[in-house]
Amino acid sequence: MSELRTPHAGDDMAEDDDVVALLMRQHGDIRNLFDEVEAATGEERRDAFRRLVRLLAVHETAEEEVVHPFARKGFPGGEQVVKDRLAEEKAAKETLAALDELDTDDPTFMPQLLKLRRDVQEHARAEERYEFTHIRRSADVTGLAAMAKAIKAAEAMAPTRPHPGVESGAKNMALGPVAALMDRTKDTVRKAMGKG
Repeated sequence: MSELRTPHAGDDMAEDDDVVALLMRQHGDIRNLFDEVEAATGEERRDAFRRLVRLLAVHETAEEEVVHPFARKGFPGGEQVVKDRLAEEKAAKETLAALDELDTDDPTFMPQLLKLRRDVQEHARAEERYEFTHIRRSADVTGLAAMAKAIKAAEAMAPTRPHPGVESGAKNMALGPVAALMDRTKDTVRKAMGKG
């Protein structure tokens, strides 16, 4: 039986044993990376953008593999909540795939980045309100910890840069390097969940 841990300020381990707390922290990390990309220039912007792409790809893929399946069955109306989140994710991934084709110094990069940021922030707020709240109420401590473990496995395996040349099995998600990273993340999450 899993015992409850009392979180302390700065205690990431306590926070990371709960999938909702882990994902909320990632939402904060994503906001911070958007800030970094917007504030930087040149190579620093390119580096910050690569880190943002990686985190977005890993985060969304892990949610699709871990959080959404639980939400579909875990609470009343979960299927529609997931359907709405997937539509938001698809739009954001299309913008991300287009951005990934641009150089960060391209004059069209920042307007596209700001559009992506708006889409991602709206999506994160909807997840927090319509999905995470219900997951917190519907899952026990052991379930929250198991989902967190699978998401952490996805984070740990993801490369710092996407690698080209891997075809996506889900063509509507994204194209090119972003899709390759998502496919690898899915494989790792499935293995961590004992499904692979």
